[in-house]
Amino acid sequence: MTDLVVAAPLRLEALAVGRGTRASGNRTRVVRTGAGQRATLTLDSSPEQEALAVAGVCGALSPDLKPGDVVVATEVRGPHGTVFCPSAPFLVAAIRAQGLTAIAAPLLSNDRIVDDRRTRLRLGETGAVAVDLETSTLLAEHRDRPVAAVRVVVDTVDTPLRSPRTVTAGVTALRVLARLAPALEEWRRSLGSREVVLAEPRSFCAGVERAIATVEQALDRVSGPVYVRRQIVHNAHVVADLERRGAIFVQELDEAPDGAAVVLAAHGVSPSVREEAERRNLRVVDATCPLVAKVHAEARHARQRGDTIVLVGHREHEEVEGTMGEAGAEAVVVETVEDVAALRPRDPERVTWLTQTTLASDETEEIVAAVKTRFPSARRPPSDDICYATTNRQEAVRQVAARCDLVLVVGSENSSNSARLVEVAERAGARACLIDDATHVRPDWLAGASRIGITAGASAPPHLVDTLVDALRGLGPVNTSTEGGGPETVAFGLPKEVFDL
Repeated sequence: MTDLVVAAPLRLEALAVGRGTRASGNRTRVVRTGAGQRATLTLDSSPEQEALAVAGVCGALSPDLKPGDVVVATEVRGPHGTVFCPSAPFLVAAIRAQGLTAIAAPLLSNDRIVDDRRTRLRLGETGAVAVDLETSTLLAEHRDRPVAAVRVVVDTVDTPLRSPRTVTAGVTALRVLARLAPALEEWRRSLGSREVVLAEPRSFCAGVERAIATVEQALDRVSGPVYVRRQIVHNAHVVADLERRGAIFVQELDEAPDGAAVVLAAHGVSPSVREEAERRNLRVVDATCPLVAKVHAEARHARQRGDTIVLVGHREHEEVEGTMGEAGAEAVVVETVEDVAALRPRDPERVTWLTQTTLASDETEEIVAAVKTRFPSARRPPSDDICYATTNRQEAVRQVAARCDLVLVVGSENSSNSARLVEVAERAGARACLIDDATHVRPDWLAGASRIGITAGASAPPHLVDTLVDALRGLGPVNTSTEGGGPETVAFGLPKEVFDL
């Protein structure tokens, strides 16, 4: 088991960290190193036996930081080059679990105190969010082992170090330092070598890629604002990235001005939304996934035949809302076998069943079997409604889960296909967790997990998986392998309306 050395430059910092360490009763020793470029630290144990974390206070370079905020360095820049701390996201998760405010970001080690606002803002433009004097020096000679740097803000951009407020801010920071020990102990327990099994395929599907590219193309072609009704795909990172590029996300069309350019999300909409857009003379680009549009077409045909449509899906999901708009007033959503038993269609001989595209295949089969038993003459869709991407990702994660202690599914909470991947992994016998990104992974989850599976929902960006694997490498040697059916080659063209903007 790996031990942990916490290097604290100043006596007060060492006392604060040591107090927290003694209270938690963990296997961590605190070493006072001295301050500035003269700070020294000698470690006798091998990298496999001992990890290093630097803990202390810092000054903010970002206006968003306030006293008591915790900066966990993703990298430390300084006179000795850049030292990378890839496991920083896991420490952030553990610190937040203590009720503290923490971010993972670059840290700058400077050769002198930076105390004026202009210089701090200039240094902040480099991407570093905080500055100290010694972390680079302390980590430079020990970068061959797991390393971390945790700094608590005292002085801010608008309140310099030489200020009467520093005393109060310093007391706040030292109290926070004393509370970091449980998080550092979590991080220590998670250290070690492990195998990572990547599910293939994972991450973006063709429909998601098409939807994102549609918004990007609209932003390039429209001189004014581009509005997007609802989340273009169910992923917080995708939405935030498009917002940074200028997209304006709205819940309903009445939030966009008449005549505006509006992109409809990949999940599809009901006819009433299109009618409202036409009344308001909106320039609409429909980014509905072609496979969702296929279900809409099936619903229209069944409705024209006079059938009662039984839609297997989740009532609150946006895709289901759109399909139900096409299916008509007599359509009904079923989520369970019990829902099927309660059905009372106008004509039991005229029933058509359809499904949401992002359901778990095994659970859907049980519900569909109940529909067939109850209504033997029920019509089925011409081809499976659960899309290829959902099926492929579920089969891959099922194979991965059979080999792993823990499965991490990258995806947002409102992503149906991501949530189904967690359920499939659990039914295959693995412990599984849905995470938005690496900062949502508690180190305690990783302790004792020698083989970890990773996949991502169809709406989750691939780089989030890469960051997660890199973070695991920050805990110790990682051997990666791939399990599943291989990459996908499906691609969809962009909607023609986007080229008319």
